[in-house]
Amino acid sequence: MILLLSFITWLYLAFFHGRFWDSAPELSPTMPPDAPDVDIIIPARDEVETIAPVITTLVEQNYPGNCRVILVDDNSSDGTAAAAGRHERLTILTGQEKPPGWSGKLWALSQGVAVSTAPVILFADADITHDPRHLSTLVAKMTTDRLEMVSEMVRLNCTSLPEKFLIPAFIYFFQMLYPFNRVNNPRSRVAAGAGGTMLIRREALERIGGLEAIKDALIDDVTLASKVKKTGPIYLGHSGLATSIRPYPTTRDIWDMITRTAFTQLRYSTLILVGTIIGLALVWLVFPFTTLCTGFGWRAALGLAIWAIAAMTYFPTLDRYKLHRAYAIALPAIAFFYMAATIGSAVNYWLGRGAKWKARAYTGEPS
Repeated sequence: MILLLSFITWLYLAFFHGRFWDSAPELSPTMPPDAPDVDIIIPARDEVETIAPVITTLVEQNYPGNCRVILVDDNSSDGTAAAAGRHERLTILTGQEKPPGWSGKLWALSQGVAVSTAPVILFADADITHDPRHLSTLVAKMTTDRLEMVSEMVRLNCTSLPEKFLIPAFIYFFQMLYPFNRVNNPRSRVAAGAGGTMLIRREALERIGGLEAIKDALIDDVTLASKVKKTGPIYLGHSGLATSIRPYPTTRDIWDMITRTAFTQLRYSTLILVGTIIGLALVWLVFPFTTLCTGFGWRAALGLAIWAIAAMTYFPTLDRYKLHRAYAIALPAIAFFYMAATIGSAVNYWLGRGAKWKARAYTGEPS
């Protein structure tokens, strides 16, 4: 009975869950019909290893309108601001001490917004480099489709063996949680954004009460997208014009990335955690266990069929990262790793370790 339920679940996921596996859409390089002023706000805390190439790609954007980069140096101890260099398009702010109730990243962003004057704002991360056509392409999508926000899942670093096994799956599981087709459907309640690239109209940000309305959100991109979508259409896609240069060379690095906010995604609820683990076990553990442990027969055959369906839904993500499709065979084991990391995130919270961002620990209830 449980195996049949797993099979039915996978039929739903494969055929009726918003084509989450499609690894689409992706914007083609385009010049905007209109070019409003844009301020690009970068929060940076101890980013000396990545900040120079990031700033270089941003100040060299081939954008027909006016744009400037506002770097908020969030109390870095490694010379991040100096490493950013000097450019007429670059403004560097020294971050102020975080007041109670704010998450670290959002407080840094809010300081950039406070000095920004442009009608359009791009929130971007300090570890992402951009093709010279990227800003123009984002603005073209926003203005042509009259969107309130345009966000993209940038290409993540995927060179080490742990990255090849685990990073594409991070994108795949995110798509499973938030099917991009549903995010982009104004009639759907599903909303999400990718914090590395979020282009937003100032009016839309002000309409929801500014960043102060989500000041304690640790998963700020999804929270912001959820609020903005209530006021107008948004877009989420994959980017072929922006790439994260932050490496995750070891399995522990990826573990820490997941545990930082996984329990926050579950709203710090033990009940939701238990339900999530049960659901993930149904989706990811039943069919490999049945296939490997029941010998020959219809149960093993059905388990193998489910395994094949799951693997095929992973193919487009592997293709995007130019990895061999054989990695899909390991998807149940990869899912088990993510399940364990989610439990680890809960344990960290229960032990009072909270979430961390660039050596800053803080706890708080979800917004």
